Amino acid sequence: MNKDTATKVFESLSSGIRLDVWRLLVKAGLEGMVAGQLASELDIAPNTLSFHLKAMLHAGLVSVEQEGRFLRYRGNIPLMLELIGYLTEECCSGHPEQCLDMRGTANCAPDVLPPLTSCNKEGCSS
Repeated sequence: MNKDTATKVFESLSSGIRLDVWRLLVKAGLEGMVAGQLASELDIAPNTLSFHLKAMLHAGLVSVEQEGRFLRYRGNIPLMLELIGYLTEECCSGHPEQCLDMRGTANCAPDVLPPLTSCNKEGCSS
């Protein structure tokens, strides 16, 4: 991931509504949700939701698929995991094993965190 992509993702989440949409889509997993479900769950007007989904689509954070007369949205979870990796790849100056204490206190499932490898701008090794 590069800085421009990371910035687009952050910009696309710079709204409470978009964060709520993202969390619902993550919860829905691979099934995703149709736009009407999202609007109903969030108690917002469909045109308002459409505006926010467009921004998320532009950043690649969600995908959409036509199903008859409905649009089904899915969160791009691999992109978010890549973003997490981008943000933490240089943890402790390329020695992420030093970050074990911080990882242990994070309110995040260990499987979501990047693997403990030696990473820097040149790449990672086990």
